[in-house]
Amino acid sequence: MAAKLKKGDTVVVLTGKDKGKQGEITSVNPSANKAVVEGVNIAIRHTKQSASSQGGRIAKAMPIDLSNLAIVDKNGKATRVGFRMEDGKKVRFAKTTGDVI
Repeated sequence: MAAKLKKGDTVVVLTGKDKGKQGEITSVNPSANKAVVEGVNIAIRHTKQSASSQGGRIAKAMPIDLSNLAIVDKNGKATRVGFRMEDGKKVRFAKTTGDVI
């Protein structure tokens, strides 16, 4: 099945502690149905100091379920994603505006 949300998409969080926040997807894990969004679902991770990095308390974006995310259209509103054929290619489009993503 084609991915409705991909790396680099700007999304808005629909539910949870970060409801309403927007960010860009940095990575997607389709098998776990989760994505990491920049600035959303932040957790503190305690890391040990090593030769290459400073140790301490580091804020890290944790994965969030894809069902809790919606892509943002050109108007800045949350929208669903649909698929259609254009010039023999399958493209994603925003359901609210009909624009190709």
